[in-house]
Amino acid sequence: MNTEKLKTLANTIINYSLKLKENERVQVSFTEEATPLVEELIKEAKKVGVVMSLNLYNPRLNARLAEGNTMARLEHLKKIREFDVNNFEAFIQIRGSFNDYEAKNVPQEMNKKLGAMTSELDDIRINERRWVLLNYPTYLDAHKAKMTTEDFNEFAFDVMTVDYRKMSEDIKPLKDLMEKTDKVRIVSPGTDITFSIKGMPAIPCCGEMNIPDGEIYTAPIKTSVNGTITYNTPSPYQGNVYNKVSLTFENGKIVKATCNEDNDKLNEIFDTDEGSRYIGEFALGFNPKILYPMADILYDEKILGSLHFTPGKCYADCDNGNKSAIHWDMVLIQREDFGGGEIYFDDILIRKDGKFIPEELKALNYEDQ
Repeated sequence: MNTEKLKTLANTIINYSLKLKENERVQVSFTEEATPLVEELIKEAKKVGVVMSLNLYNPRLNARLAEGNTMARLEHLKKIREFDVNNFEAFIQIRGSFNDYEAKNVPQEMNKKLGAMTSELDDIRINERRWVLLNYPTYLDAHKAKMTTEDFNEFAFDVMTVDYRKMSEDIKPLKDLMEKTDKVRIVSPGTDITFSIKGMPAIPCCGEMNIPDGEIYTAPIKTSVNGTITYNTPSPYQGNVYNKVSLTFENGKIVKATCNEDNDKLNEIFDTDEGSRYIGEFALGFNPKILYPMADILYDEKILGSLHFTPGKCYADCDNGNKSAIHWDMVLIQREDFGGGEIYFDDILIRKDGKFIPEELKALNYEDQ
């Protein structure tokens, strides 16, 4: 374990990402594997005078509990979330990867009910509190990435400790361009889709919420999406993994959804509520250290040369009016080694085969990394 990188990451989270001040309250939720990082977070918190609370959890056992969900338990979970948002200014969630199918037997109807019951509380936590989400590297991550455990650990901490301050400067011209853009067109194998982002803000993500980070997001005008998009990375969701998901839109709504696995299950997710068949986010990824998918959205949505186009809830800071209990980030990589592709802003080619074309955006290609 690289102790210096652990210290760098802990310092980044406390002082850069969350900007915690003396006597502010932060809750740290973590899996046992992340104990070395939590120890460094405690040291940094003591320096600042932060009031820290720890919450150790086990995803596998949580899934076993959720299989027996009752309305009484859902009410209890709602009260816990209500306590959290009322008693903490900030949250650090450190996940450890586990079997993507662990929650396969959790009743989906109960998931929907819990989502509806806690939607307002989740909005407060996401939009009115400060938070950081990261995955601590595990042997399962290494397996997904087809790497040795030692090599993946080194990779993960390299990815999580990139120079986010530099990235936040590099991204400014892209933010300006997106906020001047009306029509977007995306073309790739199996993909030709258009939509408008006119008047929508563009939100840079450079290590202040997700770690690893490296994206900028906006949202399409809700009814403007037309065409088909085919994603070329695995899409885990609610205890299943879907491959080669293809979505066809008419006036913003998903009218056809297919995949290589269970189309009925896929469409059941999109039938969660009215908003689940509309798009809540469009984002471009450019973390220079993340090149390949590993069925972990925290990494995959930041892949260099990627985009994600997300059915479900929009974010409050980029509100296109779409409300939903789901928010499913799905990733399309457009680098040449993944089939290539183009992105056009107002009919001008902005990115080809994963590389930005305009001179003022080329810093985001990170070709020297």
